[in-house]
Amino acid sequence: MLSKFILKKANVQGKATAEQREQVGKMTSYVGIALNIALSVMKMISGLIFHSVSILADGVNNLSDAGNSLILLISFKLSSKEADAEHPFGHERIEYLASCIVALSILLLSVELFRSSFDKILHPSDIDFSILLVVVLGVSILGKLLLYKFYKDCAKGIDSTVLEASAQDSINDVYSTTAVLISTLLFRFMNINLDGYMGVAVAILIFISGISIMKDAANKILGEAPDKDFVASMEKKICSYPGIYGIHDLMVHSYGPNRCFVSAHAEVDSKVDILVSHDLIDRIEKDFLEEGIHLVIHLDPIVLDNPLINQLKEEVSASVKELSEDLKIHDFRAVLGKTHSNLIFDCVIPYSCHIKQEEIEKHLQEMLSKKKETYYCVITFERPYNG
Repeated sequence: MLSKFILKKANVQGKATAEQREQVGKMTSYVGIALNIALSVMKMISGLIFHSVSILADGVNNLSDAGNSLILLISFKLSSKEADAEHPFGHERIEYLASCIVALSILLLSVELFRSSFDKILHPSDIDFSILLVVVLGVSILGKLLLYKFYKDCAKGIDSTVLEASAQDSINDVYSTTAVLISTLLFRFMNINLDGYMGVAVAILIFISGISIMKDAANKILGEAPDKDFVASMEKKICSYPGIYGIHDLMVHSYGPNRCFVSAHAEVDSKVDILVSHDLIDRIEKDFLEEGIHLVIHLDPIVLDNPLINQLKEEVSASVKELSEDLKIHDFRAVLGKTHSNLIFDCVIPYSCHIKQEEIEKHLQEMLSKKKETYYCVITFERPYNG
């Protein structure tokens, strides 16, 4: 299979490097340009000969796909550039911008196809049937199916959103060409002219897929919640180090497939020498950097051997769970005094939880007042950054 050959030639094993991504992107772009130009010429000639607006529009669509493949080539070249003073986090997000351009071209073509197809409904004309026409459409469907699989495999191999967009564009062409083939056969054997109606249906389908691609790329540019499995693996690995008793406030910033920056708060024993804990954190950060993840950890010393503080923490945690199982607390500490005691902690409110902060604070304060009138809660409310 061509995709396996290209991935092997680029020596992609596991997560692809920037150089490997550029090499794969370059080769896939050349394949896309060549095939789309060939299909475009074949369809446009057929559309003119057999007087089919849907075939002609399909040919123009293939020509634009060749342009999209050129965009692929440029985007992979630019995204592989090293970081510089103006862009210290690298240029890999250019790939997301390229996905938006591909999506925009899909949307524009869907609008044009809708316009020409609707005009065909208002002013229908006969389609000149030929076995050659059926062969042309059949070859086009097969070619686009192979290109879809090719793009899909390469996209998976290097985790590329722009190749995913190109794969979706290719399968859209399969749908549109299949619709053209069906309308041609219906006219030939049943004398039913659905050329314009098929074009409208395909235009709507292509428009929806263009919106989907645009939305996906825009989410990555805006900053979407990280993958849950990735977050779980990060938490599990950090907590696997002896001396780490828990983590929270995990934040993931992605500047492209190979540009992942993560920050987290790690809980350590407050009685352990700060230099020892700092050395542990340094070791964890270096281990993650070897995997291509830039991790920064903030130390949160916690008291482990104070029975009263541990009991208060458990009671406060249980109390917030009475309001919602999704509520969590962390960074719990207590400043115990003779006249009053402050229980200081953070409370995480998920986006799916609609309980007001005032309600949570009132509920906890009432619980603590029943336990001891001099207890006061000092809460910092926050939203989860990892989804």
